[in-house]
Amino acid sequence: MLDPEIPIVSIVDLGIVRDVSADRVLLTPTYTGCPATLVIETMVRAALDEAGFGDVAIETTLSPPWTTDWITESGKAKLKAYGIAPPTPAGTHAVECPQCGSTATEEISRFGSTPCKAQWRCRDCLEPFDLFKCH
Repeated sequence: MLDPEIPIVSIVDLGIVRDVSADRVLLTPTYTGCPATLVIETMVRAALDEAGFGDVAIETTLSPPWTTDWITESGKAKLKAYGIAPPTPAGTHAVECPQCGSTATEEISRFGSTPCKAQWRCRDCLEPFDLFKCH
């Protein structure tokens, strides 16, 4: 099931689906107050119902809070291919431009197209891009 805000990556690849068991699906949104949370819950409910699992509960939790560490390697590659810089590993300060690969980049605004992203710009190719905020 694709993320409603980033339709190139699944909610599993983003780490939003935290656990699946016989009686529940556990979800954690990428950001407290994420506007896509209700849409994601509705999509999961529809998929469960369609597959005959109407009795499986959907639980959304904010604890522990979602972290970019939960994004799969496949998810990071899909984000980059889509033009969104995946989060950098802890302790790494260089952000790679998803367009040209340069690390001559700068933050334009801590606020990007969605609450979980920041707006950046490449000083080499001059293209703006979103960066998933690390948290």
